[in-house]
Amino acid sequence: MSKRTIVHLMRHGEVHNPDAVLYGRLPEYFLSELGHEMAAAAAEHLSKNEIVHLVSSPLERAQQTVEPLRAILEAPVTTDDRVIEADNLFEGRTVGAEPRALVHPKNWWKLRNPWRPSWGEPYADIAARMQAAIADARDAARGHEAVIVSHQLPVWIARQAYEGNSFVHDPRKRQCTLASITSLTFDGDDYVGYTYAEPAGHLLPDALKGQFVGGA
Repeated sequence: MSKRTIVHLMRHGEVHNPDAVLYGRLPEYFLSELGHEMAAAAAEHLSKNEIVHLVSSPLERAQQTVEPLRAILEAPVTTDDRVIEADNLFEGRTVGAEPRALVHPKNWWKLRNPWRPSWGEPYADIAARMQAAIADARDAARGHEAVIVSHQLPVWIARQAYEGNSFVHDPRKRQCTLASITSLTFDGDDYVGYTYAEPAGHLLPDALKGQFVGGA
């Protein structure tokens, strides 16, 4: 019987974003002090696992989140554009603590189709690129474990794809908090199931309150 492989999908830690910008793929959005604490907590949680392969989104907040684990494991990190944040037409908008500004009549055409969705990268495209990256990480870590540091929406959509669930959802109900870990288990190439952990859960109450960060 072959040994199973686990690919851990980690969301990055809290970002310093006092102006509540929908930063999406914009550069120079870095972890807050609390975000660094979250990354350290996640690294400690994973440090005793059989991790042999590390992957990160190219965005700074993901690169900073993987750093504590890289330092513990003394392992290289592969940067993979396929696990980057989802593209979004509202990127760069400042909406304050309440996202109602996004539903102004002038934006209705962007919100016309929640199934695709019409305001950003199609869910099916996110699923395809994430699954391709996950397959490569699984192959690189055969019989052991890999970690991919990505972003909330890509992690959530990947999980829904493997579970065979609908991609259409309420963003407020995603089970993917800051620095959380969604672990996908494979038997050979076959998906077996997932587990979910929040190693930085004790820090979440201290996260910036009321900050709307989109699918970060």
